[in-house]
Amino acid sequence: MTQLEEGKILIHTENIFPIIKKAVYSDHEIFLRELVSNGVDAINKRRMASIAGDCIEGDEGKINVSINRELKTLTISDNGIGMTSGEIKKYINQVAFSSAEEFLEKYKQSNDGFIGHFGLGFYSSFMVSKNVEIITKSAVKDSQAYKWSCDGSPNFKLETCEKETIGTDIVLYLMEEEEEYIEASRIKTLIKKYCDFMPIEISVEGETINQRNPLWKKNKADLEDKDYIEFYKYLYPFQGDPLIWIHLNTDYPYSLQGILFFPKTTGRADWEKGEIKLYCNQVFVSDSIKEVVPRYLLPLRGVIDSPDIPLNVSRSALQTDRKVRSIGNFISKKIADRLKSIKNEDPKFYSEIWDSIAPFIKIGAMDDDKFADQVEDLMLYSTTRNVEKDEKNKDDETLISSTNNVYTTMKGYIERLENNDNKIIYSTDEIAQSEALNLWTSQNKEVLKLETVIDSQFIPWLEERNKDIRFIRVDSELDDILKDDTPEITNKDGISESDKLKKLVSEALNNEKVTVQVQSLKGDNSPAGLILLPEQMRRINDIGALMEQKIPGLPEYHVLIVNKKHPMVEGMLRLDTSSLIIGSSETTKSNNITKELAINLYEMAKLSIGGLQSSEIARLQKSNADLIGKLLLKVK
Repeated sequence: MTQLEEGKILIHTENIFPIIKKAVYSDHEIFLRELVSNGVDAINKRRMASIAGDCIEGDEGKINVSINRELKTLTISDNGIGMTSGEIKKYINQVAFSSAEEFLEKYKQSNDGFIGHFGLGFYSSFMVSKNVEIITKSAVKDSQAYKWSCDGSPNFKLETCEKETIGTDIVLYLMEEEEEYIEASRIKTLIKKYCDFMPIEISVEGETINQRNPLWKKNKADLEDKDYIEFYKYLYPFQGDPLIWIHLNTDYPYSLQGILFFPKTTGRADWEKGEIKLYCNQVFVSDSIKEVVPRYLLPLRGVIDSPDIPLNVSRSALQTDRKVRSIGNFISKKIADRLKSIKNEDPKFYSEIWDSIAPFIKIGAMDDDKFADQVEDLMLYSTTRNVEKDEKNKDDETLISSTNNVYTTMKGYIERLENNDNKIIYSTDEIAQSEALNLWTSQNKEVLKLETVIDSQFIPWLEERNKDIRFIRVDSELDDILKDDTPEITNKDGISESDKLKKLVSEALNNEKVTVQVQSLKGDNSPAGLILLPEQMRRINDIGALMEQKIPGLPEYHVLIVNKKHPMVEGMLRLDTSSLIIGSSETTKSNNITKELAINLYEMAKLSIGGLQSSEIARLQKSNADLIGKLLLKVK
């Protein structure tokens, strides 16, 4: 072995190695990704050079990782193009990258402000090694083999050596605290994580580890549904089948491939970090891509592979990069196009998956005006309209039936409104608001069911976007179509039964925050009492609860509708009237029972909308039993 040279690595600062070891990468394991990536590049270079006749053609490219437990070394070997002594001096001895001083200064300030530091490549090996050797032989005919070594200081040694095969071996003498990397299981895990879809076969101790052929690089015309489903299950084990997927492929104005999946609703979604995996030329970079795709798409799953996403920049710079923003817009449009084609080609299937994809669409529309325009006609709303029972609905293309629901578009709902009405009636809880909901539907009024947490923000956004409509919850006000407007008879003093009932109930409740109104409500199943929560007042109450991170309760100020036509109310009025013509002791008892009935009516109205606490419900059960007992005793 002949020593050719000793010297110092040409760098702009003496302290690059401490920076590499401690600051450049937040995870030391990245070194393996970098070294394997270099090996893949070397194999590709040999392939291209041999085609041009500039070097010896080799066998099929392969990278092998071997472990020596006694020496505590890890060796990454490739059969790529190798290096001459001149190339070692150029590519290894000169650490060359743009704006070196500023780059290093930035790393001193932040340990995790950068992602995917491709470019330092080989020097990442010093994060885990006390000494590194390169044993290489160029594929250029009759080349000499060379050995380069460095102990982690700027000092290196270059000498000739013997090597039978063309290619490069990187030998890492691991530091004591990094000896986890002599465990084969650990190395296999890292190969699967970072190098699974690299185009070159990668083996550990002779066992092939990586998949090699990523689905996103294939022509979607050659793929079947089962291929996508199997790929999804490979990426996300035990997550079931995906709902739908979008195959991305563009070469201009940037190169991007990938496959994105809409997962089935699981009750959780990561709106902060995301679950989409970012690759660069089939090399895994990160599973946090919130700087690349819009926030509303983060809970999607799948892969985005692009060499045009700048990796050697800070996350803040990535967020403002014009090309990155363009990539985000491209992905959003492709998703909108895919959803549009599904809705047009198979509206029933689209309605079946709507509840799962709705959060992405609604949040996306609120976040992004351009995306809102793209998906405006794709938004569905669950409706009380029954397609089967109403003949005139059967030809309405804006109504779509799924297995359990009927959906409409907003345009379709508005077109069905009569008399230029601009009120959109909706419910947010079919059970809690059932009495008010039934009141509207009994009069053939179509009601939209907006029952998700997102809808509390989505409704005001819709109103802002469509100035000529307003949303009215079923329990916020009474429409004329719900009231029986038959004229009332008054007595000689001009007092009607409604006046008596209002006074009776108001005195019983003795609560100035509750406004009592008496109405004759239509419908055989209309309730005895109904609490109304004026729309704007209730929204303010809900916002306050949201800011305090609690469930919205019943606002202190609300309206109690007493249904004069209900048998309970009619009986309560008769009982109150009869008490005027019986003895004084009986009068007191009847008055007390009438008061208890009025309070019971109010409490039952509160119960129906979830306005009672657990202790209040227990108290109501007891008072109901006591009240029924008192009424039965009055039966002669």
